[in-house]
Amino acid sequence: MTTRRQFIGGSSALIASSMVPGDATLAAASEKLDILFLGGTGFIGPHQIEYALARGHNVSMFNRGRRSGMYGGKVEQLVGNRDAKVDDGLSVLEGDRTWDVVVDNSGYVPRHVADSAGLLKDRCGRYIYTSTVAVYDFEKANSVDINSPLLPAPAPATEMVTGQTYGPLKAECDRVAIDILGERLTIVRPTYIVGPGDTTDRFTYWVERFHRGGDIVCPSGPKQDAQWIDVRDLCHWLVSLGENDTPGIFNAVAPEMPVTREEVMHGIKATTTAGSRLHWPSAEILQEFEYPTPMFPSRDFSRRIDSSNAQKAGLSSRPLADTVRDTHEWWQSQPAERRANPRRWPTPEQEAAVLERLKS
Repeated sequence: MTTRRQFIGGSSALIASSMVPGDATLAAASEKLDILFLGGTGFIGPHQIEYALARGHNVSMFNRGRRSGMYGGKVEQLVGNRDAKVDDGLSVLEGDRTWDVVVDNSGYVPRHVADSAGLLKDRCGRYIYTSTVAVYDFEKANSVDINSPLLPAPAPATEMVTGQTYGPLKAECDRVAIDILGERLTIVRPTYIVGPGDTTDRFTYWVERFHRGGDIVCPSGPKQDAQWIDVRDLCHWLVSLGENDTPGIFNAVAPEMPVTREEVMHGIKATTTAGSRLHWPSAEILQEFEYPTPMFPSRDFSRRIDSSNAQKAGLSSRPLADTVRDTHEWWQSQPAERRANPRRWPTPEQEAAVLERLKS
C-alpha cells in the first residue's frame, strides 16, 4: 500500500504507473474497441477520449457539436441533443449500429438517461454511466459505501439542475440506468474531481493561493477527512473498465488511506517556495463571514466514502504533489482573462476580514 508520505509528497513508482496520453511507453490495448462517448468536450471527456485514442480505440462522440474539430479529425462527431424533444434529439444514434462501450458523461436528467439507455441497451457491450457520490443520503450516514441509501427521487417534473436538485436527479438517473441496462451497466461515482482542465476552479484555488503565500485562511475542521480524485486517474481507469468489460458500481475516490484537510493543506504548501502561515477558523466564523472555502464545506463532521472495490478493480492514485504541480502549470497556461475570473474564489478583502476576526 502507498504510504501517507508517498501519497502527499510524491513517489517515482506511482508516477511511472500513471501514464498520460502521448507517452511513448503507453501500450496499445490488446483489443481495439469501438467506444461512444455521450459528451466529451467538458472537463473529464477530453481526458477519457485522449487516453482511449492513445490506447488505439475507435472513438465516436455524441454532443451538440459546439466544439467540433477539437480532436483534429481523430474522433467521429455525431451531433444531436440529449433531450429527445430538442432539435434532432438522439436521432443520429438510431438504427442498428453497435458499439463495444458507451460512456455516458452527460446524463443529469432521468428522462435523458432513460432515452439514451433504452435506445442503446441492445447495441452496446457495456454502458458506463458517470454518476457522483452526491447521490448518497448523507443525512442517514456520514460514512457510505456502494450499498448505502441513495437520495429519494425528486418530483417527476423536476428537470432543472441546481445545487439542491443535482444529487436527487443523479440518484434517480442511477436507478433508471439500472432498471434498463441490468448487467450491461457499470456505474462510476466520483467525488471531487481535480487536476488540469478543472472548470469548477475549486482545487485550483488552493494551488494558486499557496503559490501567492502569506497568511492563508484554511477550511474549518483540520482533522476532518479529505477525499478527491485526479481527473487522469479517474478517466484512464474508467476507460480500462470498458476494456475489461467490468460490471458493478464503484465509488471513484482517493486516496485509499485516510488523509486530513490539514495534511492536504501542508501537502500543497510543500510544493511551493512561497512562505505562508496557515490559519484555521471555526465553521461558525466562516459562516458568519459567508467565506467560501472551495472543495471543503464548512461543517463540524467528516464524511468518508468507501472505495475499496474500486481499488480492487484497478483504480490508483497519483501523488498529491503531482496533481498540484500539473494543475498549477495548466492554470498558468490559461488566458489572462480566464485567470482573472475564477469561479467562487474568496477575495483578498474577504480573507483579510476573516484574518482580522481571528486576531480579535
